[in-house]
Amino acid sequence: MSEANLERWQARAGRPLIMGILNATPDSFSDGGRFLDLERALAQAARMADEGADIIDIGGESTRPGADPVPVAVQIERVVPIVRAIRGKLSPELAISIDTTWSAVAEAALDAGADMINDVAAGRDDPGILALAARRNVPIALMHMQGAPKTMQDNPGYGDVVAEVLGFLETRIEAALTAGIPPDNIILDPGIGFGKRREDNLRLLAGLGRLVATGHTVLLGTSRKRFMGAICGETRPDQLLGATVATTAWGVAQGVGIFRVHDVRENRQAADVAAAILAAGI
Repeated sequence: MSEANLERWQARAGRPLIMGILNATPDSFSDGGRFLDLERALAQAARMADEGADIIDIGGESTRPGADPVPVAVQIERVVPIVRAIRGKLSPELAISIDTTWSAVAEAALDAGADMINDVAAGRDDPGILALAARRNVPIALMHMQGAPKTMQDNPGYGDVVAEVLGFLETRIEAALTAGIPPDNIILDPGIGFGKRREDNLRLLAGLGRLVATGHTVLLGTSRKRFMGAICGETRPDQLLGATVATTAWGVAQGVGIFRVHDVRENRQAADVAAAILAAGI
């Protein structure tokens, strides 16, 4: 992807963007260990691109509840060869995102061909990541998380979860703007499942419009999340496809611009149909 400005990506796509998840980790909650091998990772990226992914999001550190931190050097070793292979062998129109909270990992991935940064810590782990995004003029996703992956599900609590998440994200927007990131390159993620109870996740989904009203692109990541399994009576993450596409359709109706998913084809269809219905009513 030669142009990193997010608005250009969206204008080119003309539809909600689908971000396919590619975990180069041994311990991610749904697909840990499946794509540590370079050839398998490249094949998975190619499959997701064929199914309609606009962005491939590559991470070398699990952020599942209870996960331990992974050293920067290990993250770089895991992700950079995959980024380089995707950039060298797949379409130049396919955007690549690096999922990390550390500027050294992000810079190595950008040097290898990545186009954007996905930071679940929103610049709090490493403020230098904001300066990096500004200097390289790449989009950056800023996510809300209560606590850290290791402890985030240890009795989280909120008064008004939508207001508190929005307030947090507003402070991170200000930090990003101060670092020199253009407003059009700031993406907001409410952090579904990150330090939230089931009722918190549902309220955030119901209140997505308040995040969209900020004028920044909103990224939604509900794919295979446990809170939906509790609603559906399903314990296996890979059996939550129907639940995930329901939230994708809902998100499109609320104005969400990017959907981070494991199952690209089905969520691509859900997003496209929901967008067509929305357009027909305008």
